[in-house]
Amino acid sequence: MKAAATARSDDRILVVDDEPHILRALQATLRGAGYEVVTAATGEEALRSAAIRPPKAVILDLVLPDRHGAEVCRELRAWSEAPILVLSAVGDEGEKVAALDAGADDYVTKPFGTEELLARLRAALRRTAPETGPIFQIGELLVDLDKRAVTFGRKPVALTPNEFDLLSLFARNEGKLLTHPAILREVWGPAYDAESHYLHVYVSQLRRKLEPDPARPRYLLTEPGAGYRLVNPLTRET
Repeated sequence: MKAAATARSDDRILVVDDEPHILRALQATLRGAGYEVVTAATGEEALRSAAIRPPKAVILDLVLPDRHGAEVCRELRAWSEAPILVLSAVGDEGEKVAALDAGADDYVTKPFGTEELLARLRAALRRTAPETGPIFQIGELLVDLDKRAVTFGRKPVALTPNEFDLLSLFARNEGKLLTHPAILREVWGPAYDAESHYLHVYVSQLRRKLEPDPARPRYLLTEPGAGYRLVNPLTRET
């Protein structure tokens, strides 16, 4: 009942899976929690559905009859900021990292608990809610919390919702060491304390988009065995 109270009538969830019994189960669970549900059994069907009626979130299986779920994820992420939860029996860490690298926001392994799935969905939807706040100027990097916009060297930088949330956390704590567990709890929630591969993927993605030389980062620094910190290299070099 708590889940139903948090869902709004316009929270349309697109569920993509080629197993009819999984679709029926997820449809019943999500509708019982107050969400509107749209289903698709193939990648092409999912992409068409999302283009016609953009969903608030996507629950996506990796193994589909016409294409790999990571490919669907990558195509969705090219134009949509809706959170994507990958749901798959494929539990290999390499598959998880590949899905996250393709733009997924979370990864749930089959078999799964419905309460856990709903909790992760609610967390993903919260992360995409508008965030208000000041503008942070850190060297050539500008982070506008109110507009959820980022520029580097006066050029706009396109970030996924999770990438922005991670960068905004660093910006609000400029110069401070943030430990791996602290970052995971703040951005993804308490259930993610041990999911360090999330950070490796997202920090790598941020560096590719922000650092002039991602192999030699000047802004987003690694503190070996401890965590990360965002610094102003112009201040450090003076």
